[in-house]
Amino acid sequence: MRSIQVVKFGKPLQMVSSEVPELRGTEVLLKVRAAGVCHTDLHLWHGGYDLGNGRVMPLEERGVSLPLTMGHENVGEIIGTGEEVRGLENGGVYLVYPWLGCGKCDMCSEGKENYCSKPSTIGINRPGGYSDYLLVPHSRYLIPLKSLSPREAAPLACSGLSCFSALRKLDQTILKNRPLVIIGAGGLGLMSIVLAKVLGSKGVIVIEPSMERRKAALEVGALAAFSPEEKNINRLITETANNEILQILDFVGSEQTASLAFDLLAKGGHLVTLGLFGGAAGWPLPLLAIKAITVQGSYVGSLPELRELVELVERHNLKLIPTQERQLADVQQALERLEEGAVTGRFVIAPQE
Repeated sequence: MRSIQVVKFGKPLQMVSSEVPELRGTEVLLKVRAAGVCHTDLHLWHGGYDLGNGRVMPLEERGVSLPLTMGHENVGEIIGTGEEVRGLENGGVYLVYPWLGCGKCDMCSEGKENYCSKPSTIGINRPGGYSDYLLVPHSRYLIPLKSLSPREAAPLACSGLSCFSALRKLDQTILKNRPLVIIGAGGLGLMSIVLAKVLGSKGVIVIEPSMERRKAALEVGALAAFSPEEKNINRLITETANNEILQILDFVGSEQTASLAFDLLAKGGHLVTLGLFGGAAGWPLPLLAIKAITVQGSYVGSLPELRELVELVERHNLKLIPTQERQLADVQQALERLEEGAVTGRFVIAPQE
């Protein structure tokens, strides 16, 4: 089988040929039908996260070793199962939950494998979907698809799940009564606008530097979309909302967006940050107490949340994000375009037959 791998951090990806894995026990082998290209893959490719103040977190500290086949947003067709697998037939098409834990700790026991301190994430800590075939260790991580196409479904495993889990962390009563502010209208931001509407949101106001992405945000239902460079942006947003801002989702996670969100939030406000752009927050600590602001991180989501999300998307026939299909050999180019900020929506890799 062919796989696109990170062989050395920061260097061009390589196409590698290897034998198709042999199956044992609870394992399931999928022929990859679609694999989303996620912004997290840029950090994996470059080998670390910018923590600000000159500090970098090397990916070795997160259990990442090379060579690595990336790709954690995957849909595949079953072509084989281990001897312990029951109830699955070849030919079935499934979305794969990638955020696997150790299976033994308290977090894993509570169904929060995405919070496990010893992760075994597909496409990060174990081979992912930028390949012809994908080995999944257990069938419980497979979610059947009904009406969704592989290309539509693949981004749900990370982008969609991250948005859904973050929205669920907000006060749902406030969500229904006051506009939500979203910083960043990339793939996740656009998905969140659609999901927020289904969850009964009063509306979404977007902050995004790209004119093209601001336009995309308005097209999927945002109340308004402003550039962060707009003069008096805080006043413009509160006037548009006709109220003070109590809830913000930050899909960028930079020093600039953290500062913008902190200043915009009213007393008692809630900031949920998902973005991994990098840097360090510079909030005045006395104001953190005086404004009584809650700052919360959100890291993807749980397997039950992904199952709930897929059911929600299928029930409402939601079109969460525009996708552009590419071939396996195009992964390098797709990552470069993503790094340039030249992607509206999501690239999805579909290996050739």
